[in-house]
Amino acid sequence: MTAQYTITGCRLLSAPDQLRTSAADSALWDLRIIGNSISAVLPAGTSAPVGTLIDGRGRLATPGWINGHTHSHEGFHKGRYDNVPLELWMNNVRPLQPLPWTPRRVYLRTLIGAIDALRSGTTTICDDMNASPQLQPELVEAAMQAYEDLGIRALVGITLFDKPFFRALPFVDEEFDPALLKALDATKPTPAHVYLDYIEGLARDRHPRKRRVAYLPTPSAPQRCTEDFLLKVRDLADRHQLPLIIHVQETRLQVVTGQILYGCSMVEYLHRIGFLKPATSLIHGVWLTPLDIERLAASGASVQHNPQSNLKLGSGIAPIAALLAAGVNVSLGTDGCGSIEHASMLKSIQSMALVHKLRGDDYANWVGADDAFHAATAGGAKALGLHDMIGAIRPGMRADLNLWRTDTIGFTPLNDALRQLVFNEGGASLDTVFVDGEPVMQGGRLTRVDEPALMAEISEAWAELAPELADREARVAGMFPSYLRIWDRCRNTAIDPANYPARFDR
Repeated sequence: MTAQYTITGCRLLSAPDQLRTSAADSALWDLRIIGNSISAVLPAGTSAPVGTLIDGRGRLATPGWINGHTHSHEGFHKGRYDNVPLELWMNNVRPLQPLPWTPRRVYLRTLIGAIDALRSGTTTICDDMNASPQLQPELVEAAMQAYEDLGIRALVGITLFDKPFFRALPFVDEEFDPALLKALDATKPTPAHVYLDYIEGLARDRHPRKRRVAYLPTPSAPQRCTEDFLLKVRDLADRHQLPLIIHVQETRLQVVTGQILYGCSMVEYLHRIGFLKPATSLIHGVWLTPLDIERLAASGASVQHNPQSNLKLGSGIAPIAALLAAGVNVSLGTDGCGSIEHASMLKSIQSMALVHKLRGDDYANWVGADDAFHAATAGGAKALGLHDMIGAIRPGMRADLNLWRTDTIGFTPLNDALRQLVFNEGGASLDTVFVDGEPVMQGGRLTRVDEPALMAEISEAWAELAPELADREARVAGMFPSYLRIWDRCRNTAIDPANYPARFDR
């Protein structure tokens, strides 16, 4: 029998005309859910309720957040790093000799971020998980099973590249110790064609329009892929009508890399090879020129903004106001627990609405709470090409939504629900979360998993893995001097002055 719910008498934040909600507003709504979809949004009390009743009085309904970017493989790295830039940090979370993963350990590490995400109101999460240097399908399946069991909507990709990470930097042959470089080049990862064959099956069997836990093509970055490999992944996404995400110009070093490898920015390179299209998200997009933004606007591609990760790694502040002014769609995410410790979209939403007020004195065009809310909902859905399915509360959309208590200190007194949600809410007011028409959190309790038992098991798994992780970090430290020389050299290499400044010099 198809499940039915009616949420009665709630306030509503969804479409732009519903964003100004205060205690003085008289508009209350009944939300009817049948199966996995919203069947009706009606003025409260105008129609007989159906199915299970949920009292929405004193509740604020919002679309579930769409976390457009995270890395589940970083779950056990939470809290280990600070004051280190991306290029000197990233090998810690992708060591050449992987940790001794088992399906159960991967299942648990996936839930570290997924539970945090769900408890902040995230109903859709995009996971770019590392499956190198050796592809083990059972580990990918374990991550997907974690999302299945928790009840969250997930688009899961495996990081795709056919050039080693250390070969995606400039000056490698000049700055790496020859013996170290020879040892690194001798590493034999799973061949690229094996990854392509594997994801072809995932693209066929796990489409996001048919499965709650689905596949998402995730080529790592232009500099980590040959042009031929990039275009093969592009072709797969196009043939299966799948969204696609790729890291682009996160750091100044990557701008230098683009100049050296392609003679232009990476955005311009992707434009030249026909890679930029709608439902394509450029992750980060911190260092951009006006021409880059013009190319993105013309292509329909999105920029996927991760403000807290960019701040903590010192990557910089993206030119979000300029992107929005040009008509580029902006979505929002957290990045992985290895860089920013959390998967809370509330923190990313708040940061987006705050940090960009530092850029320019035209305060009428500062990025605000409404921009951040849009990026976390409708902007995220558009970036994934799923804007007719998720990201808003209206009839026909999937029932992915949150109910927030408004009798808590964060909403008291209730002057403006949007601003108080964005600038003050930390998650304590979140009462109920629906995903695909099912309440996966009610009364602040997860309904599908035993959270305390999982926390205990994660702690036990961590105790077993901690010595192994320390060993991998010690091995990575041997690469640090080479990376530092490259980082310093790139820092002193001039870049196109048209780039929007993303960092303060002093």
